Amino acid sequence: MAHDKNATSPGAQPGAPHRWRWAALFVILAAQVMDLLDALIATIASPVIQTDLGGSSSLIQWIGAGYTLALGVGLITGGRLGDIYGHRRMFQLGLAGFTLASLLCGLASSPEMLVAARVLQGLAGALVIPQGLSMIKQMFPPQELGAAFGAFGPVIALSSVGGPILAGWLIQADLFGTGWRMIFLINLPVGVLALAGAFRFLPRQTERTASNLDIPGMLLVSAALFMLIFPLVQGRELGWPLWTFASMIGSLAVFTAFWRYEIARQRAGRDPLVIPGLFRKRAFSGGLVSGLAFFTGTVGYSLVFSMYAQFGLGYSPLKTGMSFLAQAIGTVIGFGLVNAGLNARLGRKLIHLGAVIIMLGVAGVGLTAYLAGRGVTPWQLTPGLVLTGIGVGLLMAPFFDIILAGVEVHEIGSASGALTATQQIGGAFGIAALGTIFFGLTGGGWAPLSAFLVAISVTLVGLVATFFLAFLLPRSAREQQDWQGQGQTQPA
Repeated sequence: MAHDKNATSPGAQPGAPHRWRWAALFVILAAQVMDLLDALIATIASPVIQTDLGGSSSLIQWIGAGYTLALGVGLITGGRLGDIYGHRRMFQLGLAGFTLASLLCGLASSPEMLVAARVLQGLAGALVIPQGLSMIKQMFPPQELGAAFGAFGPVIALSSVGGPILAGWLIQADLFGTGWRMIFLINLPVGVLALAGAFRFLPRQTERTASNLDIPGMLLVSAALFMLIFPLVQGRELGWPLWTFASMIGSLAVFTAFWRYEIARQRAGRDPLVIPGLFRKRAFSGGLVSGLAFFTGTVGYSLVFSMYAQFGLGYSPLKTGMSFLAQAIGTVIGFGLVNAGLNARLGRKLIHLGAVIIMLGVAGVGLTAYLAGRGVTPWQLTPGLVLTGIGVGLLMAPFFDIILAGVEVHEIGSASGALTATQQIGGAFGIAALGTIFFGLTGGGWAPLSAFLVAISVTLVGLVATFFLAFLLPRSAREQQDWQGQGQTQPA
């Protein structure tokens, strides 16, 4: 394996000036915002896009799921490419590709062109996101990692509620007569500025820990993920033919083949796509499964809430987006509580507390919608949405810090790719599963409110699973580092 530890940028070394490291972090977070906003922003715009371009209801799912699926499939490979060719280079390449794909989205003249451009966006984003986690891990000394990852978490959570608000405003404003197209075109100036910042502040060289790409492994894991998600998105419209179930079952066999191949490849002394030893670390494997449950429930919930608000309540895109503002405020409150010192005192308990509060908030939204009926207003939904946001803030703040605390430098590319892939695959699964439930029930004659309440029940199941799976994590990032240093298995 190749190693290059010579850093030529002030931000590359843990001992570099404080301002350089945080300037580099700001650039990374700006790129993350672009990626994460685009994962959700089209959800609000989907009905308007469908009216303008045409297409079936599956278009609504594929505008979001096509992006998320491409992103999730490519993240593992993207993380490894950073190990091989350098994180800074792959970050810049991905950011440039993402900006260009955004232009194609804004110029799309048909549903097929838009979905294809969204897939390209997702693949470009797969180069950007894992490099950010990797560079943060390498740039910051251990005593500052908590704060760095603490800034990373809020970006994810706030983007999830900021996306719908921004989309709703841009559509309503109809800037320069562009309508929904501006939700993609706005990425052009942001992308150019972020790219300039990447050239100025990011470390020019970071440690490289792999010499070649595991192409067979890449093909295996990509095939397995596609076999799982594609039938979930298309199955309802096609009437659930036998091949959809065969594909989902077959994906398990392909995942198994991928895992065995990775173990054999490492034993043969070759670089695997994903380092198998990562999954023997309880914090990392526990973080993957708990994160999968969390993102499946919450991202799917965002979709069905948006669809219920527009199709069931008749809200405009802007009104739907503004309804999420209460959740954004709650998220800020949640992170404020963490920054006030709760993280150091509670650690993993924050994840449990956050999951419970999110459950109460989501249940509150459902109960309010049920009692108020079709006349429910955003103000009536505000308490439940604020509570949901507080829970998200509490849960997300310590999430990455705890999971990645015990990951070694030579594992960070694989770890970042696998962790962010799990996050995105959970989102894709949530969109596919809850979207199928919502559209399937409404298409079968159910009232939008009834379909929304069923989808909420599925979300709550995912949050309950998150609560219990979080017990697999160490009590805190510090405990994970201590046990990792002693070569022991951390206790529950």
